Amino acid sequence: MRSKLDEQLNILNKTMIEMGALCEQSLKRINDNLSNGSEEIYQKVLACQQMIEQKQAQIQSICLKLLLQQQPVATDLRVISAALKMIYDLNRIGIQATDIAEILRFLGKNNYNNLEILEKIANETNSMVKKSIDSYVKLDIIKAKEVVQYDDVVDNMFNQIKADLIKQVSADSINGEYLADVLMIAKYYEKISDHAVNIANWVIFSIVGE
Repeated sequence: MRSKLDEQLNILNKTMIEMGALCEQSLKRINDNLSNGSEEIYQKVLACQQMIEQKQAQIQSICLKLLLQQQPVATDLRVISAALKMIYDLNRIGIQATDIAEILRFLGKNNYNNLEILEKIANETNSMVKKSIDSYVKLDIIKAKEVVQYDDVVDNMFNQIKADLIKQVSADSINGEYLADVLMIAKYYEKISDHAVNIANWVIFSIVGE
């Protein structure tokens, strides 16, 4: 009985890692093309999101079978419960990466003034997502706590970007629509960082039960 449970938990772990890798892949695509948005990039990120949703459905099925057939308790139950929560956040990361890719395809090829600030929040957000997924893979509670503690850094970064863009709109109303798109991209990154924090918190729960 235990060997069967361990086998299914290993499959769950492997599929979770695959879903996390797809999220990282989507983020890398948009981060590498902040000044070079296109229909091609959007379609690639969209295709990746479709695979993320397939992994989500697969993981839900695995978890339900584990709960119904194996009746896990204690740590095993926490791992399964955490996985069911984390896949929601992983899917949201994929969706928001797709939203960014969609905005970028309309902005097209741009060497706009705000690229540097977008790159900064993109890199910090990507680091948080990568760390949160790594903390799950390695059951690393220290790394998970680092992600949680870093949340304020990205929030403050977004607030600074918002303040800067509002000033730019006041000074240059002609480019108001473009600046609003830049702000929307920054907001999506801030939301993605929140999902990374949620994942890290569920990793902590799966390890210590809190």
